[in-house]
Amino acid sequence: MMKYQNCSIRLAAIEDAKQLCEWWNDGSIMAHAGWPLGSKTTIDEVIERITKSPSTRYIIEYDDVPIGEMSARKVDESTAEVGIKICDSDYLDKGLGKIYLSLLFQHLFDEQGCESIILDTNVNNLRAQATYKKLGFKQVSDQRRSWPDQLGVMQYSIDYRLIKSDFNSFV
Repeated sequence: MMKYQNCSIRLAAIEDAKQLCEWWNDGSIMAHAGWPLGSKTTIDEVIERITKSPSTRYIIEYDDVPIGEMSARKVDESTAEVGIKICDSDYLDKGLGKIYLSLLFQHLFDEQGCESIILDTNVNNLRAQATYKKLGFKQVSDQRRSWPDQLGVMQYSIDYRLIKSDFNSFV
């Protein structure tokens, strides 16, 4: 478990499958990822992702209450790809994302041997982009990937990379 003040990150367990399923099937939470109608995921599919995915799934908590999720996956020996969703809207815009990401990044850099971290975000997610830049991420290129969401609306993402020496921790 990773912890800083009221914020903690723990490994997701099978017991978290119901909560993850609810979040993933909520279009208001998943719209940024191209699922404005929710992902239509079953609890069994969530359990399989928790137990068999190459990504490590984490639950983020505030005062021991689950408020979102994170994932991390090694793409090579020294690079991890991460994702984060604060799913409980009561906890958005409070500066918590940079704390949770700082905890995870310290773990990846110090305990997993990573030298860089990559991620992508929807071009319209300006709040996330500002957070990533504060943490030290640099935009990899101006080239944006695109895909149609469930409604056929084109979505665009931007790729970012954080090098260990550029990391600005908020914990």
